[in-house]
Amino acid sequence: MTADWKHTGKVKQVQNSRSTKFLYAFPYYLWVVLFVALPIALIVYYSFFDIHGNLSLINYERFFTAVYLKLTLSSFWYAFLITLISLVIAYPIAYLLTKTRHKQFWLLLIIAPSWINLLLKAYAFIGIFSTYGMANSLLETIGIGTKQLLFTDFSFIFVSVYIFIPFMILPIFNALNELNPTLLEAAQDLGASKWTAFRRVIFPLTVDGVKSGCQVVFIPALSLFMLTRLIAGNRVITLGTAIEEHFLITQDWGMGATIAVFLIIIMFLFMVLTGTRNRKRGV
Repeated sequence: MTADWKHTGKVKQVQNSRSTKFLYAFPYYLWVVLFVALPIALIVYYSFFDIHGNLSLINYERFFTAVYLKLTLSSFWYAFLITLISLVIAYPIAYLLTKTRHKQFWLLLIIAPSWINLLLKAYAFIGIFSTYGMANSLLETIGIGTKQLLFTDFSFIFVSVYIFIPFMILPIFNALNELNPTLLEAAQDLGASKWTAFRRVIFPLTVDGVKSGCQVVFIPALSLFMLTRLIAGNRVITLGTAIEEHFLITQDWGMGATIAVFLIIIMFLFMVLTGTRNRKRGV
């Protein structure tokens, strides 16, 4: 009887524990269903309707035509450039931050501009890159002369990198900051040069931070649309721009939803490819 009572008590404890976990997790599950699963389901639903509201697969057929495939490659190319430039600039900055005093303060100064509204920053750069803006004034001062800076690929990539670079610096900084300094000392004691230590010790141990940074830059860079209008003057067309045009201008919600479906698939695949996995040692 005593053993049965103990067993019954343990079963009740397990059941109560599961109920408590479910109760705490319920708001999360509700959020995922309402703001993730349902919106995605609506996008997939609308993708099966043509511009006249008829059930059809015409949108998926149109997506695999030369126009939309070229658009997809263009989006990939610009997102790749933005991510690569952000990484090349962010990694040494993050490394130097870990070596400075009051590094958290300097990190805060770098991240602070990301709190400013994106639209305000875009209009600020319109003034900087305009014909009579600060950038052209500087070019005239050094004898180069006035250049067309606004509404170019250069201005689009420059502003995009400026906006996304804090999100690249933060995960790399965290990875570098958690790096065990004794590993670098051991590499130096074994005769490794600074480049060898970086290539064989520092970078492999911080690659998870690099992957996280690439995720938070590459994925939103694929779907940029505001900067393509304000900074690039519609010279740059991305998947995000095409979605906006189909939903707001041509009113072809089905095609816009179809592009969004493929954009979600691309984002998911990129997250899987750059995802980090916790592996046990010796496995």
